[in-house]
Amino acid sequence: MTARATRYRGVLAYDGTDYYGFQRQAGNTPTIQGAVEAALQQITGQPITVVGAGRTDSGVHATGQVIAFDVAWRHTPADLWRAINATLPGSIALQTCESAPADFHPRFDARSRAYEYTLYVALVRQPLLNRQTWHVPFKNPLDVTAMQQASGLLRGTHDFASFGQPPQGDNTVREVLRSEITVLAMSGGQKLRYTIEANAFLYRMVRRIIGTLTQVGAGKLSIAEFEAAFHAADNTRGSQTAPPHGLCLTEVTFNERGDAR
Repeated sequence: MTARATRYRGVLAYDGTDYYGFQRQAGNTPTIQGAVEAALQQITGQPITVVGAGRTDSGVHATGQVIAFDVAWRHTPADLWRAINATLPGSIALQTCESAPADFHPRFDARSRAYEYTLYVALVRQPLLNRQTWHVPFKNPLDVTAMQQASGLLRGTHDFASFGQPPQGDNTVREVLRSEITVLAMSGGQKLRYTIEANAFLYRMVRRIIGTLTQVGAGKLSIAEFEAAFHAADNTRGSQTAPPHGLCLTEVTFNERGDAR
């Protein structure tokens, strides 16, 4: 008798450097979704579609991506978890794996997503940080106080058209729950982290925001100018787009029924 398919959910971590984003693409283009689906097919012999909570871009990382998939599996979720991790490449690892309600959907059921962006300010790059941190080659440290004040303006429900484009439709209004800058280190260079949590994001929204906040920290853009550009809701007003490798999806929050943080 063939086992009935069960829905599983898990938290996925990955170094996105060598992948063209999460979403599967045509041909042999390496993607996170493609790698996980290939591992599942190798383990089970079944063609399986993996759904993610966020379609991270090329080069973007994750420690808290949430996925779901349906598979007919006769053993325990723990056995499946071990088998998946034994088959995945070293740059991807499933942090948790458990059965889920049949209608659980990591994208549509998500209440919010949180990202972190890390940057390193110093004249000389630090090779050990190259894959997950944006090196900003400034002689002087950024003005963290100004960046914190500017980032605080983003909290609440606003039109974020100045910082990105909607992945579908034309709605650019988003609710930001957290937007904050923290100092991680100052010795040998300034290491900063930007944390943002929102109900949804525009395409390249976080990278546009941190690129503009960096201009504020460098004194090239005043807080008033930042605020004016933000409230203009004009896609031409945002500053530079920060590179993808400093960005990491860290957490997806669900309503109580599907909470999988």
